[in-house]
Amino acid sequence: MNDLVRQHTALSDRDLDWLHLLVSEWQLLSDLSFADLVLWVPTLDGARYVSVAQMRPNTGPTSYQDDMVGHLVPRGRRPLLDAAHDEGRIVREGDPEWREEVPVRVESIPVRREGRVLGVIARNTNLLTVRTPSRLELTYLQSASDLAQMIAAGSFPFPGEQGDTDVSPRVGDGLIRLDAEGVVQYASPNALSAYHRLGLAADLVGLHLGQATTELAPSRGPVDEAIVKLASGWAPRAAEVEGNDCVVQLRAIPLKPKGTRIGSLVLLRDITEVRHRERELLTKDATIREIHHRVKNNLQTVAALLRLQARRMDSDRGRDALNEAVRRVGSIAIVHETLSQTLDERVEFDEIADRLLAMVAELSPGRVTSRRAGRFGILDAEVATPLSMVLTEVLQNALEHGFGPDTLGTVEVGAVRGGNVGREAGRLLVTVQDDGCGLPEGFDARSSGNLGLQIVRTLVEGELGGTFDMVPAPERGTRVIFDLPVAPEKP
Repeated sequence: MNDLVRQHTALSDRDLDWLHLLVSEWQLLSDLSFADLVLWVPTLDGARYVSVAQMRPNTGPTSYQDDMVGHLVPRGRRPLLDAAHDEGRIVREGDPEWREEVPVRVESIPVRREGRVLGVIARNTNLLTVRTPSRLELTYLQSASDLAQMIAAGSFPFPGEQGDTDVSPRVGDGLIRLDAEGVVQYASPNALSAYHRLGLAADLVGLHLGQATTELAPSRGPVDEAIVKLASGWAPRAAEVEGNDCVVQLRAIPLKPKGTRIGSLVLLRDITEVRHRERELLTKDATIREIHHRVKNNLQTVAALLRLQARRMDSDRGRDALNEAVRRVGSIAIVHETLSQTLDERVEFDEIADRLLAMVAELSPGRVTSRRAGRFGILDAEVATPLSMVLTEVLQNALEHGFGPDTLGTVEVGAVRGGNVGREAGRLLVTVQDDGCGLPEGFDARSSGNLGLQIVRTLVEGELGGTFDMVPAPERGTRVIFDLPVAPEKP
């Protein structure tokens, strides 16, 4: 719609915002009218109209099989559009049009904002299935007429009161028509069923909806007054009412076709199952986070015990082996600590990589500088845990074997995520490069018996499904390369 309005019309950005507001709400008018809606806006030269939006009803058959958006119509071809735009009134005159042997009643509703007519809504009703309307259908049509008059007067939609259109109640979910005092004039079967689930034993018609709702769903404090005002239809607001183990979502729409409130529409929807599922998910998420938190605590306890045992070891080799185990356990604990703070099983791995660098740097305090280049991005837990162990092993190996006791140097961890320059989507390239003494002559990473490299090979190739290589760096030192498959990051 933005492109069509800016290309063909002289409307301002504020006018365009009003049209967006209208389009976000006009499913309501379409369903109440049992009619298709097409929004026509005059072009820059005033000689034509361009259709910028279209809506089909959920409550009846469509009168347009084709998409009308983008069509241009010259002035004079549709007199009802001209009359509604020029005179600023709803135009209903004229005989039905015939479209592919289907009679269609066409009405035109001017769209007004701050006294100016921005465009015209063509309301097209398929008359092929017309019959004597029921009480529900009569209530729908009367409510649609009131809304149409509000659009023509510029008092609908209500700025700042739009909810999430994907979850807001719709006409078919349940509808209640109130008079000016908030007394129920009509309640659809779905609306009545929802109130019965809240605990109402009588019919809704004749009851003051605000008072009845408050009695069914007693609340604490000033919320009672808010529910009364909402359910009485005094303001265009939405809320949820919970009672009798049932949750009902309400949305009030004051009706002011001639400037004075004559009543209200209340749309409602039983969302009990939705809220139950959400609560179950919240409980599940909290449980998962608590499990990760406890696993992290247990791993830290294991690491502390290993550290205590290492201090009591007389053998240097035994002490070093226990300290390596402490770092391996610590790398896993860092991942679980991060997972305990998220709502899903995904982590921002850059933070984990930085913490691993800091942890392993304790092997050579002040001598070897560690840094990270590039970004890992967000990774699934099943990738993050083994990758953290792999990084720990490779960094530990570089610091222990790449530098002498008094040697200064640098270790850099690089990451290039799929979608970046030169990388296909769904891949992660990780490099760990140092400027130390390099690999011994004849070294083969695949046949080395070192436990740390065996762990790296097993995790990278077996668990992560990637490739691993260890080669001399271009100038001096060693470069370790992992190429791993990862899920693409969500935008």
